[in-house]
Amino acid sequence: MENWYNHAIIYQIYPKSFQDSNGDGIGDLPGIIQRIPYLKTLGINTVWLNPVFTSPQVDNGYDVANYYAIDPDVGTMADMDALIKALHDAGIHLLLDFVMNHTSDQHPWFQDAIKHPGSLYRDYYIFAGEHDQHPNNWGSFFGGSVWAKDPAGTGKSYFHLFDRHMPDLNWENPEVRHAMGDIADFWLKKGIDGLRVDAFIHIAKARLDQDFPTADGSREPVVAEPFFANLPQVQTWLRPFTERIKTDYPQAFLLGEAASADVNLAAAYTDRLMDSVVTFRYFKEDESQVDPAYPAQYQPKPLDWQAFKQTQAVWQQTLSAMPTLYWSNHDMPRLLGRVAKNSLTARSLAMLMYLQRGIPIIYYGEELGMSNLQFDSVEAFQDQTVGPWVKAAIAAGQTKAQALQQVSATHKLPARGGMRWDSTQNAGFSTGTPWLQGKSADTPTVAQQADDPESQLNFYRELLKLKRTDLFSDGDYRLLTTDANSYVYQRQFQNQKAIVAVSIGEASVIDLPKARYDIRLENGTVQLLNQQLRLSAGASVVLITEE
Repeated sequence: MENWYNHAIIYQIYPKSFQDSNGDGIGDLPGIIQRIPYLKTLGINTVWLNPVFTSPQVDNGYDVANYYAIDPDVGTMADMDALIKALHDAGIHLLLDFVMNHTSDQHPWFQDAIKHPGSLYRDYYIFAGEHDQHPNNWGSFFGGSVWAKDPAGTGKSYFHLFDRHMPDLNWENPEVRHAMGDIADFWLKKGIDGLRVDAFIHIAKARLDQDFPTADGSREPVVAEPFFANLPQVQTWLRPFTERIKTDYPQAFLLGEAASADVNLAAAYTDRLMDSVVTFRYFKEDESQVDPAYPAQYQPKPLDWQAFKQTQAVWQQTLSAMPTLYWSNHDMPRLLGRVAKNSLTARSLAMLMYLQRGIPIIYYGEELGMSNLQFDSVEAFQDQTVGPWVKAAIAAGQTKAQALQQVSATHKLPARGGMRWDSTQNAGFSTGTPWLQGKSADTPTVAQQADDPESQLNFYRELLKLKRTDLFSDGDYRLLTTDANSYVYQRQFQNQKAIVAVSIGEASVIDLPKARYDIRLENGTVQLLNQQLRLSAGASVVLITEE
């Protein structure tokens, strides 16, 4: 039996920002139900929802306080049941974000662990050290140490790889592994079609009594990723979890977030553990123009296209599982503004990415050409790393406005603005004050683009129609040799072939393999004369031929 998810076309919905149905400024599940007809016309067949469980929202839902309940801000369990049914009635599968590395500090497990140090839940988390001294110098992804003082006053500290309000679970404890399996079973029994497994590569940690070596011997916190990412125990502990799911739900899709995994790790993770993984390794940046006078972290940097080509070729040829194909998500800036500088290029990059072999993941609003919001204060980013960076940028000669503009262009939070539906208040997202405030680019709305055959929305519809064909969903893939200005690959299925050609720099001239070609989809200025293809800067084309 063929796995449905090998032909998945995923649309990622950030629930708080998609559609507000009750005017409180926060998107919700009834709002998503309202927009299912739009999803159908777009041509996707799977929805991935960012977390919707009960949460204090310290990290926008990734701090879960109750895995068995829906956060009141986004709806009720009845709303979730209705959403599952409505999506299935429309022929659309549903993936839920599953946070397995940590919980909220408001979760009953952690509350019991700190109120009763003898509780069995104490061992659900990682406590170490003594006399309020940090056991090591490891740094959190969110800044500062991974260690926070035990509120029980024991002199120990608890481990948090992310925010201090998000303590890491102790996966070494078999009770934790069993409990997380129970949670997955609950939701799969309800009828969801799979899980996007968040941060699974971090569930194992190295020994806690060792510092990460630094050049000066300092004990200042340092992000010691080799000590808490991709350790061998990850696969050991994950295997029973995934075997349980696949035994009971053979067609459940497990999409793992393996942010720092290289292609060989990805191959291991997709060997009966995950069905596919998302990696951040696709997008190496060109740092040659970084100003050394202040930190590089939030300085805009172009994509290193040579490295991107090499990476795509390697991942396409190495993975036997379907790779994921994406440009944006909730953890990075949007495609338009980060890689694409205009809508013409954005459309071409969508063609480049999504017609390759693999599973497209389209971030909500990308099909309209949405870009990051512009924030006008440090506080708006809700990130302790932004303030010091802005101060350093100003000290190096940037104005505050320039510094905030750079952070807005490169930070993940401004990528989560409200969906643009129509010309009503807040572009139809909400009649209330949106939960996330910022200056929005005047992106044409769904209503403005829906009936315009030249719009980006309709380009995406045509693109996804092509993706659903056998040629682009099941065909072989081969990246062709071209100059630095071009990205060209061939897809082949039985006696049908396609050439996808994209100009990624200046205008391109491409000599094609000898054949008779028909233009199936084009963007920008395209000239085909015999076996020579000419593309204007940022243009792209799909050519079809039959042997």
